[in-house]
Amino acid sequence: MADIKEAADALSVTSEGLPTIVWYPGHMAKAKRLISDNLKLVDVVIELVDARIPVASANPMLKELIGRKPRLIVLNKMDLASPAITKAWVSYYRSQDIAAVAVDAAQGRGIKELVKLTAKLAAGKTNRLENKGAKARAPRAMVLGIPNVGKSSLINRLAGKVKAKAENRPGVTRAKQWIHIEGGFDLLDMPGILWPKFDDPMVGLHLSYTGAISDEAIDTEPVVLRLIGWLRENFSRDLINRYKLELGGGESLPEDNVELLELIGRKRGHLEKGGIVNHDKTKKLLLKEFRAGLIGKYTLDLPPDKPEVQETEAENNGTGSKEDSRD
Repeated sequence: MADIKEAADALSVTSEGLPTIVWYPGHMAKAKRLISDNLKLVDVVIELVDARIPVASANPMLKELIGRKPRLIVLNKMDLASPAITKAWVSYYRSQDIAAVAVDAAQGRGIKELVKLTAKLAAGKTNRLENKGAKARAPRAMVLGIPNVGKSSLINRLAGKVKAKAENRPGVTRAKQWIHIEGGFDLLDMPGILWPKFDDPMVGLHLSYTGAISDEAIDTEPVVLRLIGWLRENFSRDLINRYKLELGGGESLPEDNVELLELIGRKRGHLEKGGIVNHDKTKKLLLKEFRAGLIGKYTLDLPPDKPEVQETEAENNGTGSKEDSRD
């Protein structure tokens, strides 16, 4: 993890009080060159995004790198995201003439449709080759995405056995590798890449929430406080239910995020001498449980043509909040 530590003076604060992140380890510059050099070898690009953050987890450099190569957007981790908003995202992409499918690579949901769409997108190239007299071959796909969106889990699901190293932390895949899918595809797995600067501080924040940015590279306290504030404003009932924050006399949750963090820490018994709450332990718990979907299923990025979907989702979660999920 040395390159991560060297790369990030990662977290600062904007004039609006939002954390902003600059995170560009040296191996990611190398990965960008690898992608450019190997695009000619494949028929289609499979771009994985996190279904919870389709905007934040979509690397804008990839569109330029891919060019006119056929592309399939795969919204992975659908099991952790809002089902209604995931459906809206797939509809949005398709309305823009971009092939898209939602999957849960860990459990195999959506994989058959992914395979079908990949074959369809690759057919143009493979058919042209055969028409020119070339020997028929399996479609070739390059799998791309930022760290920790589940590339290795997807490849292992397609292969039916462990072919790629899969860990729930960013930066595991460091070199390209070809993986043959029996009767299906030849897949080229590439290292995950981020980009040098996040112009929108909310992008860096959302990447931190979901774990695409390593916790070792940032100060997690402002990230967790911002997250807990968002949950309080939009999904307070989920917080109350998960951490048993029963409040008597019609009281509401504390509006101060530090106070709310301490309330959760006390409920979970994260206490030191003198009854002081261990903030580090509580922060780690909140991040772990948010990322695992134990608090609730949330999507932080909304499709541009469906601003009303978050309102419905908030009502379904018992809060009725009408605020945009990106704030």
